[in-house]
Amino acid sequence: MRCPWCAVDDDRVVDSRLAEDGGAIRRRRECLGCGRRFTTFERVEEVPLWVMKRSGLREPFDRAKVVAGVRAACKNRPVTDAQMEELAQAVEDALRAQTAEATSQQVGVATLERLQGLDDVAYLRFASVYKGFEEAGDFQREVGLLTKTTEPKRR
Repeated sequence: MRCPWCAVDDDRVVDSRLAEDGGAIRRRRECLGCGRRFTTFERVEEVPLWVMKRSGLREPFDRAKVVAGVRAACKNRPVTDAQMEELAQAVEDALRAQTAEATSQQVGVATLERLQGLDDVAYLRFASVYKGFEEAGDFQREVGLLTKTTEPKRR
């Protein structure tokens, strides 16, 4: 590590501790050239998550796009910004666990799954755009799927 003041690359670590809830290590260093101290952070470099669009274009995953879609579906609903951010983070985490390159369909399905547990009306709004509803029957079918409960089999 180069000293920010004298550019000497000889230093010693004075103190190390976890930072950012364990997401980084904070190191306090002392330059052996000039004696001044400075702080460095060590973080894991995340592998980018890519999304393959229907058009064939490939672009980096953008959590803000998921939040924007969910925000539109949740307009005038009792869903907080924090809940929307958590949902988008959960979608990203689920996709990262599956693959390094998800399809836009996988992003939509993962969003729908999480939105269903958050708010039924927001789920229907999102589904109507995502699934391209064209008539009232599409809404009825989706509501039927949403409210469907099966009774346990009797023996």
